[in-house]
Amino acid sequence: MMTHQPLPSTPTFQPLRREDTRLLTGAGSYVADLRLPGMLHLAFVRAGQAGARLRHIGSEVARQVPGVLHVLGATEIGAHQMPPVNEMLPVTPGLAFPLLTHERTDYAGQPLALVIATSAQAAMAGAQAVQVDFEEGDAAYVADFDNAPAATQVYHQHGSAPADVTLQCVSVQLDSPRVVAMAMEPRATVARWSLDADELTVWTGSQAPTRARADIAGVLGLPLAQVRVISPDVGGAFGAKASVCPEELLVALAARHLKACVRWVASRSDEFTLGLQGRGARLGGTLALDAQGRFASLTADLQFTLGAWMPFSAVMPLRNAARILPGPYRLGHVAIAGRAQLSSLAPVSIYRGAGRPEAALLMETLVDKAARASGIDPVELRRRNLVQADAMPWTTPTGEVFDSGNYRQALDHACQRFDYAGERAAQIERRARGELLGIGVALYVEPCGQGWESARVTLAADGRVTVVSGSPAQGQGHLTSFAAIAAQALGREPAQVTVQCGDTALELDGIGALASRSIAIGGSAILTACREVLARQQAGEALPITAELRFQSDETWSHGCVMVRLQIDRDTGQPAIERLVWVDDAGRIISPVLARGQLLGGLAQGLGQALMERIVHDAHGQLLSGSLMDYAVPRATDMPPVEIDSLCSPATTNPLGAKGVGEAGCIGLPAALMNAARDALSVFGERELQLPLRAESLWQARY
Repeated sequence: MMTHQPLPSTPTFQPLRREDTRLLTGAGSYVADLRLPGMLHLAFVRAGQAGARLRHIGSEVARQVPGVLHVLGATEIGAHQMPPVNEMLPVTPGLAFPLLTHERTDYAGQPLALVIATSAQAAMAGAQAVQVDFEEGDAAYVADFDNAPAATQVYHQHGSAPADVTLQCVSVQLDSPRVVAMAMEPRATVARWSLDADELTVWTGSQAPTRARADIAGVLGLPLAQVRVISPDVGGAFGAKASVCPEELLVALAARHLKACVRWVASRSDEFTLGLQGRGARLGGTLALDAQGRFASLTADLQFTLGAWMPFSAVMPLRNAARILPGPYRLGHVAIAGRAQLSSLAPVSIYRGAGRPEAALLMETLVDKAARASGIDPVELRRRNLVQADAMPWTTPTGEVFDSGNYRQALDHACQRFDYAGERAAQIERRARGELLGIGVALYVEPCGQGWESARVTLAADGRVTVVSGSPAQGQGHLTSFAAIAAQALGREPAQVTVQCGDTALELDGIGALASRSIAIGGSAILTACREVLARQQAGEALPITAELRFQSDETWSHGCVMVRLQIDRDTGQPAIERLVWVDDAGRIISPVLARGQLLGGLAQGLGQALMERIVHDAHGQLLSGSLMDYAVPRATDMPPVEIDSLCSPATTNPLGAKGVGEAGCIGLPAALMNAARDALSVFGERELQLPLRAESLWQARY
């Protein structure tokens, strides 16, 4: 394993750069803000249901709508398929997903045709006027987890199952419902074909502009040199903008077909109905422990849904969940089987955490249930089974390598900050008064910072520095952090550093901003390039000096511990988080302010998943929770007071010593809240609960 020497000191505070603060003051410029000469507007004609056989798509009436210029289907723009997926797990051969269907509908909302008009309103009116003649049919697998064959699967086996009949076993079955990736900015794409340059420029809010460029060029049959992708300001992504969808590709196809500039902006309803969704898993597991409370065996069965088609990163949630188990614990035997299958619903892809929350939810629920069954305190049971710091680097039963970490320290620090013994004593007193009070504990690990990223650093004669990164930004404050890294490495002020990213015209490939890798990999690429510049300067090379490189790294692992005190109203079942202590270890922190913002943002999304968010479909695949009137997301008033402490076990795999921070809140909090709710209701016996932990389900669980 590579070992790096981290930077010698940690900045205590980095003020946000002007480029980042303007996003907070309403001065950002997003794709939907773009206005170009001659811009046309696109609206989609969409399928009303899954399983229908299309007879005819009639465009005659739509063409008479004022402002409508074109109605395009597969006949006009050709039959095209979605790009191939990332086969980090083996994918069933022969799966192909059309951009436009003209035979049979796979899911409600699937694009059938494109209407191009002089205004967005005219395009929408034209789309509503298109007449779709179809024959109703039955979709093969309407619901998630119907008996569809696996499109991808994984299996991990380590050690032999123990034969000791005295082992105590506990089992759980948990659902992790689908959720909406509720970015502030819905998806939007503008594509312009330039007759002068014979090239296509696409503006889209992408987490991975380099891959988006390759996918667009591949579908259109163009060389990369003829395609430019620009990802301007992006109002949130959370994984849902890491892969291109049919809509982005169809906008590009329309622009080339018409030799024009075409704009499409998704509505919030579009994002509910057919945007890339998150989670969607059924998790089963059994944990066996001996009389001393040592974990002996873990078996797990993981089912993930994919929806109707597979985005580029579709296999990653299943892959991550399977390889992360058993989390930070020592185990001699594991047998983990996982599969993911298609259904006739909207697609599912990576969403903040991407398999990490599911692994933590399953493992930590099992640990707490085992604690109640064995009569061992939940904290003590964890202490007996944690991987020790002096064992690092640690190879897990699934073959992953924890590079560094002190899980016992995180647990003990959380207990001290939470006053765990005092909270347990107070719980006994309050329960004696009839209160339903639970204490929940959850430990988590977070793989992050794997692979490569590019950087280009130029030191000019006037002392100014230009940094180009292959990792774009979606509001995380990359410009501030990247400038801080370069300034410290080169002995400059951050104000002397200009950071550029998110435009393939910069001629720097990159993997992108996803999987908590931007600082650990992207930042390390910048630091390494800066060190090369500095070395060449010290060797007497004349300015300007430019260093361009790809930084490659093994994976690093963040971790942490969440403790909550949860009160459940006896009469209504309403849960209330009374206290939340969180100890996170993300290695070396570059900007404490931005890191805290990332932690709180992830926490809010974890809170939503745990207490309120759930997508609901009927038996025919129709969405029942299609607006913010039917689907609850956390508001500012829903956020509890949060006590956060940051520890630092530096990564050994990159020169910054940095680890990921952006997904931790989604990983630890749902598991801690699940355990707190089960602990609160344990006065009625062992209760099996499911997410989200809504008032009605908690009230019903009493009986």
